[in-house]
Amino acid sequence: MMRVSVDADKCIGSGVCVLVAGEVFDQRDDDGVVVLLAEHPAEEHQESVYEAANRCPAAVIEVHDRS
Repeated sequence: MMRVSVDADKCIGSGVCVLVAGEVFDQRDDDGVVVLLAEHPAEEHQESVYEAANRCPAAVIEVHDRS
């Protein structure tokens, strides 16, 4: 099972995560900082979560895999 975590303190609000995986990530209205919507995303969203983590310019998304 996949587990996702974010370091919101380092987020620069680029919004790439929301564009790539809007089912898992959102942004705060006031400052654009990432909001994690699903710590354990559904299987059909996992590929987009990996893409979001890889494309995040501040590298604040961590993906943890459990076998």
